[in-house]
Amino acid sequence: MIDVIVAGGGPTGLMLASELRLHSVHVLVLEKDAEPARIVRSLGLHVRSIEVMDQRGLLERFLAHGQKYALGGYFAGINKPRPDRLDTAHSYILGIPQTVTDRLLAERATEVGVEIRRGCELVGLSQDDHGVTAELADGTQLRSRYLVGCDGGRSTVRKLLGVGFPGEPASAEWLLGEMEVTEESATVAAIVAEVRKTHRGFGAGPLGDGVYRVVVPAEKVAEDRTVPPPLEEFKQRLRVFAGTDFGAHSPRWLSRFGDATRLAERYRVGRVLLAGDAAHVHPPLGGQGLNLGIQDAFNLGWKLAAEVGGWAPEGLLDSYHTERHPVAADVLNNTRAQSELLSLEPGPQAVRRLIAELMDFEEVNRYLIEKITAIGVHYDFGEGHELLGRRMRDVGLKRGRLYELTHGGRGLLLDQTGRLSVAGWADRVDHVVDGSEELDVPAALLRPDGHVAWVGEDQQDLLSRLPRWFGAAVS
Repeated sequence: MIDVIVAGGGPTGLMLASELRLHSVHVLVLEKDAEPARIVRSLGLHVRSIEVMDQRGLLERFLAHGQKYALGGYFAGINKPRPDRLDTAHSYILGIPQTVTDRLLAERATEVGVEIRRGCELVGLSQDDHGVTAELADGTQLRSRYLVGCDGGRSTVRKLLGVGFPGEPASAEWLLGEMEVTEESATVAAIVAEVRKTHRGFGAGPLGDGVYRVVVPAEKVAEDRTVPPPLEEFKQRLRVFAGTDFGAHSPRWLSRFGDATRLAERYRVGRVLLAGDAAHVHPPLGGQGLNLGIQDAFNLGWKLAAEVGGWAPEGLLDSYHTERHPVAADVLNNTRAQSELLSLEPGPQAVRRLIAELMDFEEVNRYLIEKITAIGVHYDFGEGHELLGRRMRDVGLKRGRLYELTHGGRGLLLDQTGRLSVAGWADRVDHVVDGSEELDVPAALLRPDGHVAWVGEDQQDLLSRLPRWFGAAVS
């Protein structure tokens, strides 16, 4: 029997599969598309996703294919300089097309032993006390202990589970694509700058060799957004907004996207779970979608591996919903707010001017940046030290960096006292005695996702906290 079937081979599914393989879980990824997607919906990684890649030793390969951009306040397109003392060692945005992110994550998954089957569409599932039966379009049936739906906003898994997906349907739609243009680049830039004064949902950016990435508001919401728009529709909408179609021709790909905002009522039903866009959809404001899915996978992977491995404490797998559902709800709220601030109506514009003034206060600017980049995420672990429940940034140690110690996806006790022990949990938690001038606590226990589970120096107190996240001790 397969341990875990992951339905969906996008960034969320591939990240999750790789996380599971770090714990020797037998994983099968089913992807309905026979070839990797060509559509570039996401253009980069935010700070927390960059940290995630660093925590797993993947950042250098991403940096080799991306471009660093200065991090600043950009809530609803309101540009402000980056505040001082941002709590991260990676205070930049990494520009990298989703197609490259997909490829790098697929390479990583293959390296660690994930089996990826393309052209395999899941059409049915059932579950019992011992596992899940997945039915494929060709009639094949597969059996696994768990199944995770990472199959996008139109998730088949979510629909088969009957999980509610409340929210707002799309009220507006945009056309997105890459195409060649015959117009001079300076002319394109000048026209785009002028149009964006009144229509911020319009844009055309050069990709090189006369190819542009173009986005333009559609006339109406299409009945089926899976059907790409014809080039002529694209050109017609360009003429409406820009007065010219820039001589657009030879499209690489064309697509549609809307502003639907929905959140799954539950992330788990028995042995089946949801992650990424299968659990939440929202407008692309702030570029949070792909990043939110990767971070879902980072939270879920070690917990599901613990369940498969038989050492998960009671409630650990359910904590995936408890922790990640509110994070997605907050993303939906901030994208709703940004959508309002982009309206050209007098009321929203007045609020936009007020928000712009407030963002001149450093603490307000920092708060919004931490929200968009997800470094402000704080899970509720109960009362205690201010670090409790927060992820720890990459701090310098006497013998290297913190994130260099987290590549294996295990728990970590960073001990500056040299007096503590994780005996009984050594198969799940690494004990590192080292010091850091950047860390003013005696010791910190980190979960595999880098969130702080305990701070202190008392051995008995540590022993009381370890079972909550890492199960019973082994004698």
